[in-house]
Amino acid sequence: MGESNNMTEFVLLGLSQDPNGQKALFVTFLLTYVVTMVGNLLIVVTVISSLSLDSPMYFFLASLSLMIAAYSTVISSKLLVDLLCDKRTISFPTCMGQLFIEHLFGGAEIFFLVVMAYDRYMAICRPLHYLTIMNRRVCILLLLVAWIGGFVHSVVQIFFVLF
Repeated sequence: MGESNNMTEFVLLGLSQDPNGQKALFVTFLLTYVVTMVGNLLIVVTVISSLSLDSPMYFFLASLSLMIAAYSTVISSKLLVDLLCDKRTISFPTCMGQLFIEHLFGGAEIFFLVVMAYDRYMAICRPLHYLTIMNRRVCILLLLVAWIGGFVHSVVQIFFVLF
């Protein structure tokens, strides 16, 4: 029997070891996070509340804003907590879970940008048929395809990390 080195947790060194630097970084990242959340949620509220913004383009814009808000929350939550705590560790399963979710949102965002490009292509190349081609059912289907693409991307990435 050989010696086994199983990793159970990672020690996160952070961006700075200086306590004052950590507080400044916390404030900077917190303000960036708050501005990101307020801006994206304002877009969602505006699209939902305005009757004149009832086209597929604005549906995709509101969906992208929600996706970015969730992605920002996943990315910055551990960073903000670690800037305030003395013990900066993350367990292996938690690290893999965060990696999976980050790849899920990142991959879905890329696929979603492709869906938005297709939407703009249809609006430019087929302007008279645009609303019949890009109906609500097609928009939801394209949104679902983007999420499935992000999920598949995330599963493949985790598979390569673990095996």
